[in-house]
Amino acid sequence: MTRSLIQFDNLTLGYDRHPAVHHLNGEIQPGSLWALVGPNGAGKSTLLKGLMGELRPLSGRIVWPQGRSRVAYLPQRSGLNLDFPLRVTDFISFGLWSSTGAFRHLSAECKARIGDALVQVGMQGFEQRPLDSLSGGQLQRVLFARLLVEKADLLLLDEPFAAVDEATTQDLLALIHQWQAQGKTLLVVLHDLYQVRNHFPQALLLARDKVAMGATSEVLTPDNLMKARRMQAPFDPLAPLCEADGSAHVHREAR
Repeated sequence: MTRSLIQFDNLTLGYDRHPAVHHLNGEIQPGSLWALVGPNGAGKSTLLKGLMGELRPLSGRIVWPQGRSRVAYLPQRSGLNLDFPLRVTDFISFGLWSSTGAFRHLSAECKARIGDALVQVGMQGFEQRPLDSLSGGQLQRVLFARLLVEKADLLLLDEPFAAVDEATTQDLLALIHQWQAQGKTLLVVLHDLYQVRNHFPQALLLARDKVAMGATSEVLTPDNLMKARRMQAPFDPLAPLCEADGSAHVHREAR
């Protein structure tokens, strides 16, 4: 039996001790392709931030039985600061910082990785274009190219197809399937349930609490979707605090 890549052990994540993901249990297998779905405010983006290590658990833990994976993260477009002038090549090179450092000269091998990534996303010839000259679809392809050069084992994508044209969406979905075929693990926040049913074999339905987790056909049932809508509640800063139980941490086991 394949050992799990990630285990959620009674995991609660939130802000100022108010939970956004509440007592989550479950596991993610290596090489799997997951959609994270649920109403707005359900905790989907919060869960990705917890996996990135940006949020410390309020209680419970994230367990990495095989040792922490190398993670690449694509936030929502609204969370990206693209107001400063950058060429496409310069932006993609940020994905190489872990191997080159922030200010080192790009080697021929690094330049080749960037060029290959641009070919894979259909953006060859755009190397010197400024980011602010790109269309929404072109920019999203460049963001995927940066993920490609990171060579991560775990990819976390937060609404990667929002405000993107259909042709770009189909090309990037094909790239996601290619990544999975290479053995990568992907967790993708999505709202389009048609996309989820047709392209993502596994799904986690959140409404702060876990509604269902597993095979997409068993998760996205009318009863579960209705339950998620009923469980949805706006964030209430005056709600009772979620008391930490002393076990809050991210746990890693050696390989």
